[in-house]
Amino acid sequence: MDIEKIRSDFPILERKVYGRPLIYLDNTATSQTPRRVVDEVVSMYYNAKANVHRGVHTLSQEATEAQEATREMIRAWIGAESVEEVIFTRGTTEAINLAASSYGQLMENGDEIILTVMEHHSNIVPWQLLGMRKRIMLRVVPINKVGELDLEAYRSLFNDRTRLVAVCHVSNVLGTVNPIKEMVAEAHSRGVPVLVDGAQAVPHMRVDMRDLDADFYAFSAHKMYGPTGVGILYGKKHLLKMMPPYQGGGEMIDHVSFEGTTFADLPYKFEAGTPDYVDIAAFRRAIEYIQGVGMDDIAAHEEDLLRYATERMLAEIPGIEIYGMAPYKSAVISFNIPGAHHYDVGMLLDKQGVAVRTGHHCAQPLMHALGIEGCVRASFAVYNTLAEVDAFITALSRAAAMLT
Repeated sequence: MDIEKIRSDFPILERKVYGRPLIYLDNTATSQTPRRVVDEVVSMYYNAKANVHRGVHTLSQEATEAQEATREMIRAWIGAESVEEVIFTRGTTEAINLAASSYGQLMENGDEIILTVMEHHSNIVPWQLLGMRKRIMLRVVPINKVGELDLEAYRSLFNDRTRLVAVCHVSNVLGTVNPIKEMVAEAHSRGVPVLVDGAQAVPHMRVDMRDLDADFYAFSAHKMYGPTGVGILYGKKHLLKMMPPYQGGGEMIDHVSFEGTTFADLPYKFEAGTPDYVDIAAFRRAIEYIQGVGMDDIAAHEEDLLRYATERMLAEIPGIEIYGMAPYKSAVISFNIPGAHHYDVGMLLDKQGVAVRTGHHCAQPLMHALGIEGCVRASFAVYNTLAEVDAFITALSRAAAMLT
């Protein structure tokens, strides 16, 4: 990869923070955006801003074509069988809430859902809300000392009331890449569908629904160099057909009368109201960008960054504790320095131009399992460099010296 060419595609990387070059290591929360994505947003607003699916005039037709071209690109990219299985949402959070609300209506009081201790709040709270309405019980898979799921415990949680497994593909804290294909096969052998939170997987690795065989898969555009406010829920067609609509309004109907309403076909049954067709169109440019660089090359580059950063941190930061040392993990390092509060570490890094995330990372149950209140998280993307890792370690050493 021509890393300098890649970096030139992201104007924000030219910024300085407190007089120092920006080193952006908060990619797990949101990634930066290349010019072509922003250019597409501007082009849509200036040339094709008209509501989709509702007009015969040229602008409406062009906007509709741009949105549906993105849907087809996503279908092919994730290996879905049909565009009917690709639903636009506002992000991973809404995608999971859609599944919990609509698929949840098919569940009964006393049913059970299997989660894991490493889930993001977005894959916990929607199921808790469902449980409040229907007395659904949540059963939780623990982790071992290196941050991997305990698969024996996972198998033991199934019973005749299990109706769903909801699991992250990659932990946003530990970086652990979970054995989704194996977990799906185990659940399917018992007739249980699986929802996968893929927010942290899709930016960093190839995903193929035909291979994973997940029943639902959720992810967001803003974590993969795309615009904010756009997400995807993939769902197998036969399940989506069974599910009632998530919201009511325009676009999701077939016929409306005061005596009753019939609903549109998939995927529009789940897409009430005016969609964010501008950013949906721009999302296509982000996927094209990833394809142009090459997902395999991105993954290899990020693995090099992860390995190099981990080795240097362990060697040069006395007593540092890294959470999540699974052999197969994504490009994220969560850590604490003994005697230093994670917030203070983050603030001192920011003063040196290094952007990291601090806190509980919307994973408080995992924090409790680790015996901590929060930690610092550094996460990498395609535009990060080994030189930036060096600068990060130097800044971290200075922060540690000041705080301990």
